[in-house]
Amino acid sequence: MNALATDLALGIALFVATNLDEIFILLALFADPRFRVRNVVLGLYAGMAVLVLISVVAALVSLVIPKAYLGLLGLLPIAIGAKQLWDWRAGGAEDEEALENQRASGAHGQMLAVAAITVANGGDNIGIYTPVFAVGSSTQTIVIVAVFALMTALWCGFAHWLVSHRTIGAVIRRYGHRVLPFVLIGLGIAILVEAGTIDLLRGFGDAAPA
Repeated sequence: MNALATDLALGIALFVATNLDEIFILLALFADPRFRVRNVVLGLYAGMAVLVLISVVAALVSLVIPKAYLGLLGLLPIAIGAKQLWDWRAGGAEDEEALENQRASGAHGQMLAVAAITVANGGDNIGIYTPVFAVGSSTQTIVIVAVFALMTALWCGFAHWLVSHRTIGAVIRRYGHRVLPFVLIGLGIAILVEAGTIDLLRGFGDAAPA
């Protein structure tokens, strides 16, 4: 029981430490009327599954992925945010029928977009999860993955509750979808800078023949 309690506590600590910023992304996504709640939740689970899978494989083969290369994933939220900003500026107001059609027809695209954002924002997750999985037992890994699954549901539930709140939710729903493109672009830039990817790209440019 002591070992199980320790593994549960470790899983909770790992998830919270690496996914605090995910709350703000979820708030913006749930506030955007173009995104269905189901698609956001499924996309987040898919992204988390990819991050865990990469971490487990990295631990098994003792793979060390340079942080600067992981930072290239930051280009994904920048591209998604830029496209949403362009669509918002060019599209103007949408009636309810057009909005509903967009939501229904873009289910797979929405899930893929949320998964891509999650993976792009998961460089630190991989860096932290990999050594834990590498030194831990298979039982510990299973417990931690189960905790991640439960915590992901809790994260989604909490963010959706905030968006649906009678007082707080009104403000989030009014401005959240307007903020989302800027949040994604800012997130991508932060990933590129923090990971040292900009210096990596500069190095490639300096190495290119004139």
